[in-house]
Amino acid sequence: MLHQISDAQELMAMTHQDDKEQRYQRGRKMLHTLHGQHGLDIVDGLGAFAPDFARMIYEFPFADIYDRPALDLRSRQIATISALAAMGNALPQLDAHIAAGLHIGLTRQEIIEIIMQIAVYAGFPAAMNGLATARAVFARLDEEAAKV
Repeated sequence: MLHQISDAQELMAMTHQDDKEQRYQRGRKMLHTLHGQHGLDIVDGLGAFAPDFARMIYEFPFADIYDRPALDLRSRQIATISALAAMGNALPQLDAHIAAGLHIGLTRQEIIEIIMQIAVYAGFPAAMNGLATARAVFARLDEEAAKV
């Protein structure tokens, strides 16, 4: 009987480990879909310093939340851009998600309107900072496109 319990616990641990690895890989795939290789490089670089935190980034937001079926990626990026702009203290992340939003099909005008909308609830300073970030992203992408 003790042997059977041990076998069952071992099987459960292996299944959990497989699930954890699948979750990690789903998160990496989703992050790559949104942010490309650059996004993976950023999180992997963080992983060299704080591996547990990097794993959490892959597994929670990108595997557990972004991979849920109820909202498409476009809707999720609208929500994410809104939240980050409203926070006002996450401009590097806002920059990354504006670029990701453009990558998955949001237009520049839609991004401007999303950020303007937050002025009503988060205030004009947050919206102004968000718009400044959007302007910088648009300029950077235009510059990169001109080099090609």
